[in-house]
Amino acid sequence: MIRQLRTQLATARREADAIREEHKENQIALEASHKVIAGLTEIGLSMSKKIERMKAKEQKARESHMVCHQKFQARIQEAEDSMQEQHLIIEALVEEKDGLLQTIQGLQEANGAPAPFDDEWEEEPEEQPKEEEIEDIPLGEGEIDDE
Repeated sequence: MIRQLRTQLATARREADAIREEHKENQIALEASHKVIAGLTEIGLSMSKKIERMKAKEQKARESHMVCHQKFQARIQEAEDSMQEQHLIIEALVEEKDGLLQTIQGLQEANGAPAPFDDEWEEEPEEQPKEEEIEDIPLGEGEIDDE
């Protein structure tokens, strides 16, 4: 019976040693898992911060783009308004010119003078310059005459 108990005790010790070894390995694996989880959590937090910074930067870029777009639209509107004003001024000047021409023509007709103003401009023909006659230039010494 003592042998049997010693055998059981030895077996129990081996099993206990095996369990202790397994427990130790599990403890090491658990610590390693905690380190990995901590590292991944840190990476996740870092990425979250980067994502937030990128979102803020993107929002700032959008706002800046909108401001630029609004300024550009305002400049376009100013240019269009200016062009419209210039167009109205030109129309008024053309009407004033037409009125002045009619007044001048009316005064000339009243005075019996011919009306020189016309809506169409007449260009005076340019005088053609007379072709100068080609002079015979005597050949100098040393020059070759091909004739």
